[in-house]
Amino acid sequence: MKVAGVISGTSADGIDVAILEFEHTYKVLGHHTVPYPPDVRQAILAVSNADTHTGAIARLNYLLGELFADAVKQTCRKIGLPVAALNLIGSHGQTIFHEGLPVEYHGYQIASTMQIGEPAVIAKRTGVVTIADFRADDIAAGGTGAPLVPLLDYLTFKHRERCRAALNIGGIANVTVIPANASIEDVIAFDTGPGNMVIDALMGEAKFDRDGATARSGRVDRPLLEELLADPYFGLAPPKSAGREQFGGSFAERFRDLPLPAAAATATELTAQSIARALCHYPQADEVIVSGGGVHNSYLMERLRTVLPVTVKTSDEYGVDPDAKEAIAFAVLAYESFHGRPGNLPRATGARAAVILGKGSVPSTT
Repeated sequence: MKVAGVISGTSADGIDVAILEFEHTYKVLGHHTVPYPPDVRQAILAVSNADTHTGAIARLNYLLGELFADAVKQTCRKIGLPVAALNLIGSHGQTIFHEGLPVEYHGYQIASTMQIGEPAVIAKRTGVVTIADFRADDIAAGGTGAPLVPLLDYLTFKHRERCRAALNIGGIANVTVIPANASIEDVIAFDTGPGNMVIDALMGEAKFDRDGATARSGRVDRPLLEELLADPYFGLAPPKSAGREQFGGSFAERFRDLPLPAAAATATELTAQSIARALCHYPQADEVIVSGGGVHNSYLMERLRTVLPVTVKTSDEYGVDPDAKEAIAFAVLAYESFHGRPGNLPRATGARAAVILGKGSVPSTT
């Protein structure tokens, strides 16, 4: 069975597609990233945890469906696979709001999430059954809706003798702790806080700090760093999840009085220190395996290797492309859902039970 996983993360810089073949286990046939046009990225950021108009969200939902379908087709062309050979697509979509912990709303305690990228459009344009909206089922079951990558982390990185921590640094950083010889019920996972999100926001039109050069040239503002690390989110016990709602534009405003090099250095140190503080609760982890866009920031990786008292490696040393892991994860989740199997880990998300994730859209039969 051939399955495409497709996702755009909280950095909203493009669409990642991974195509997998499943037999007894999975094999990655190929991976491709399609950057968003600059105006589309700006439109996404404009509706993400922001005052906006329902018309903008509706139009983007259908536009992103078209772009996700095109990205799947481009990936198929890249690896020489006919789109018709795909059996299934798993689409995470594009998150524009995520509030995994309940808040009071009109007399009710409500947790909520919204991913756009209309799956009906993806199914109709590709002719492939598409499963999407994975996070909603977990939230409906009392979970935080994230992280959902731990199932893949468990399947890929479990080890008979070693406790491993799989760390993904996208816009938000999340970690999966897999004890030695673990069963799936032993896995712990949660969002540690900001990954690249604050750094990217500070860089403005440059979009990101290439190789961490700007941060490397600056000096960390220690009083501000300690103030930021006192944010209540970091003190919460897992399960917990985060997004722009906690670490988006308003959070980045707290750096406004610093020169850019100092701001970038402080934001980078915030990411490294918040990850280290999260992992200090799991001293049994003797290996940290890093994936996501953060692996390309050499200065951030240096800081992680300094503040973490264990071996830090990248996922490509284990045969998993760091840029493809989340797309691989949603192919795996779609495969599990298609076969009627749960995809969430209640200990990771806080859900009352393991549940089947996602909603299906089928291609036209006419």
